[in-house]
Amino acid sequence: MKTLIRLFSVLFTTGFLITACEGPMGPAGTNGADANATCTQCHNSAGVDSVSTQFAYSKHAYGEANFEEVGSTGCAPCHESEGFKYVVKNNVSTVFTIVPPATTYSNPYASSPDKSYGPMQCSMCHDNLHTTYTFADFMPLTTTAAVPMTFFGGTKTIDLTQDYSKSNLCAKCHQPRPLTNSNTDKNVMNYAGLVSNPNAVFYDAAQSSSLNVLKPSYRTSTHNGTTAAIFAGIGGVEFGTGYSNSQHTTVASCQDCHMAPMSGKAGGHTFNAQGNFNGCNVAGCHAANPISSSTTTTYWKQTRDGVKAQLDQLAAKLQERGIDILGRNGDATANLWAGLTTNNYDGNLNIYDPVNNPAGPTYNTTLFQNPSTTGFTADQIATNSALPKLTLTNAQMGAIINFQLCLRDFSLGIHNKAYTTTLLANSLAVLP
Repeated sequence: MKTLIRLFSVLFTTGFLITACEGPMGPAGTNGADANATCTQCHNSAGVDSVSTQFAYSKHAYGEANFEEVGSTGCAPCHESEGFKYVVKNNVSTVFTIVPPATTYSNPYASSPDKSYGPMQCSMCHDNLHTTYTFADFMPLTTTAAVPMTFFGGTKTIDLTQDYSKSNLCAKCHQPRPLTNSNTDKNVMNYAGLVSNPNAVFYDAAQSSSLNVLKPSYRTSTHNGTTAAIFAGIGGVEFGTGYSNSQHTTVASCQDCHMAPMSGKAGGHTFNAQGNFNGCNVAGCHAANPISSSTTTTYWKQTRDGVKAQLDQLAAKLQERGIDILGRNGDATANLWAGLTTNNYDGNLNIYDPVNNPAGPTYNTTLFQNPSTTGFTADQIATNSALPKLTLTNAQMGAIINFQLCLRDFSLGIHNKAYTTTLLANSLAVLP
């Protein structure tokens, strides 16, 4: 009897394995292909296995960008794979709207609660994977459509048409978040109004709250992903004139440099371009004057040194009453932009906030008073009241926004030297 049971077990297992090794069913009316002939077309050492190894070095694959925003419908469109695919599939608008019974505007660009999850993975960009089980599944990308910018409430659009518009996939997430009116209608900020009346008061704690456009806080900023706005030459508070774009804007794509042939742990699906100049030195680009390292003077070092100097100058000019408006943090694990400026600015505002910034500023202990004390203890409210009050003009607020955009672009002008240098120069010129 035991022998018979063992025989049935072997036959069952063998049958299961044979069934399991049969490939997926093809289109209706065709037979499924053998798994060894189908899956291994992509899943081999030179294909998906290699890509997976590269992706492990990508910042998309770990940390806050990948895991820490689960459940947040507003963050999910960029931080969660299912949230990203949701806003693409449903063409979720970036135009601020009033949804009754509310009487103020809100930003509709968000995922649904049931789709606000999923770490960034292959299907986020290649959402046709495992449909036909052929190379065709890698294309088209999840989206290459023009990107209405949430920063402008959909009134301006990024459309990078070179290289089959692949860069629009990157721009969908790597764009700044909007600043919104906090004391009036909650609509997206009127950035053009900062330009048209630069000397007007933007914020003053002493004046009526209805006159203040926005209550500044520690986290009043463009958020982190400003790259596409700078690369496209769209997104700054454009004081003055003389704006133009570098050739990168219309000739290069994100993939050209950030997915260039691997060099060390940069290139390919790491999306990291630091120290990898393989994408720069191809025919038609910088082959005649190759960029060999970060110390190459032409096109690289001069540009980065110049933009760093402009950021330093703008930060110094933004000081009010001897206090930095912009916070400093030299810890490279906490500040993604440490080293890009002499004082290691991170773009956050130097405003007391024991709730969102409980450790306080690491390298600058002088703070401005926070106009909102929600969640503060009695002792924290007393500490806050003793701090100097902040006042800002439209010119100062616009310059802060431009500083954040150019700092958090991370490239120090490499993405778009012409636009970056003009934006910073005009910001310096408009300040008294």
